[in-house]
Amino acid sequence: MTFKLQEILLADARETRQLGIKLGCNLNAGVVILLSGNLGAGKTTLVQGIGEGLGITEPIVSPTFTLINEYTEGRLPLYHFDLYRLSPPEVDALGLESYWEGGEFSLGIMAIEWAEKLTYMPDNYLQIQLNYTLNDRRLAKLITMGNVQLDLS
Repeated sequence: MTFKLQEILLADARETRQLGIKLGCNLNAGVVILLSGNLGAGKTTLVQGIGEGLGITEPIVSPTFTLINEYTEGRLPLYHFDLYRLSPPEVDALGLESYWEGGEFSLGIMAIEWAEKLTYMPDNYLQIQLNYTLNDRRLAKLITMGNVQLDLS
């Protein structure tokens, strides 16, 4: 399995959203995005940008209490998960593989916040770690695993 690492310094929430827009415009169906980072690091802001890049006009909000929000009006469906409040057995019970394998759900983009709680991973994914740096900036580390193609130019 191959992987590639890119690091991008983001000045503020606007740049975080812009990165999401680029991702939404360029990612293919079936990509699983594993998001990690501290509270307030910009995970939901990034997903809002992804939705905008996919052409979704419905407001994208964190699914902290609903666990999943599905947006189907864009170029591809966006499935937005938040695992923050779940234990590993509860995460396993969600059956997330049915989303990334394209079984009962149309293949789209999966964005999983607090992905470090997953006990199993898909074979191919884009991992994005958002961390604060000095001067309230964010460093986004993008790691592609498997056959995920990422072009941010």
